Amino acid sequence: MQKQFIRDLKVGDAVQSEFLVTEKVLVAFSQPGKSGEQFLRMQLSDITGSIRAVAWDKGPELAGRFRVGDVIRVTGEVGEYRGPQLVVFNLAVVAADQVDKSHFQRASRRNRQEMLDELAQVREAVKNPYLSKLLDGFFNDREFLALYADAPAARTVHHNYVGGLLEHSLEVAALCRHFIKLYPELDPSLLYCGALLHDAGKVREYDFSGLSIELTTRGKLIGHIAIGKEMIDERAAAVEGFPQALLLELNHMILSHHGQKEWGSPEVPKTFAAFVLFHADLVSARLNQFAQAAGRGGGVDGWTEWDRLLDRSIFLGAARDI
Repeated sequence: MQKQFIRDLKVGDAVQSEFLVTEKVLVAFSQPGKSGEQFLRMQLSDITGSIRAVAWDKGPELAGRFRVGDVIRVTGEVGEYRGPQLVVFNLAVVAADQVDKSHFQRASRRNRQEMLDELAQVREAVKNPYLSKLLDGFFNDREFLALYADAPAARTVHHNYVGGLLEHSLEVAALCRHFIKLYPELDPSLLYCGALLHDAGKVREYDFSGLSIELTTRGKLIGHIAIGKEMIDERAAAVEGFPQALLLELNHMILSHHGQKEWGSPEVPKTFAAFVLFHADLVSARLNQFAQAAGRGGGVDGWTEWDRLLDRSIFLGAARDI
């Protein structure tokens, strides 16, 4: 059976294809005549995007057939409700050994070994002996390095694919390198260390062992910023004589790298290094988010569909009507 990709689905299309389930919930009907009944609402995805899906009939029965993270074979039709919505008539779970992972598991387009070589170069640029030993503690640990190289940087929004964390961290380091050229008073060792470790907690925040990216219990309860600080404190304690003032400054960078408390940072940046790291992190994330939205194409007259996270459509074509 030929795969129907989400980016190609249009209203009115008949669908008989396989999709990854990323969300599912049973919802009570609001109509008085259906009191006590439930329909099934899902979010389905593949490497080209995601789509809302509903099963109006047999909701509880269908919901009992699968779990979030399963690949299901869906029979249905694309309808319209605030954008395309897949109306599911029937579904069945696809056996794990029958799943073509290339249809569902996106990965960084960058070569993995080239990124690891670049990681080594950034580490070599860290001349502070304590920060260098701290990085050794992380990246000489084969288990951690394997997780760091495979982890996504997010579930959605930016660098949300295999290898995304490594790719994002290297982008942040590259941006820091440019900022250091502009402001020589910045400490390269501190910034490069912060760039490589600011999202280290994501290796424990996310479960990416399957086809979908899920939050771990620890990730839900604590989050990657606090987890990352814990990991740094643990590794720094193993470095004899690690200066507490240096650890405090690095921890502040980790705790403030989202920039604003309403964006999830326990603190706002209050040092030059922390302020630079925040902006490097933000630029990397936003540019990747924009590139992914533009790469999905679609729309008409050279414009993409409306992107709710970017709060805009993106112009891709020539301005013929100017």
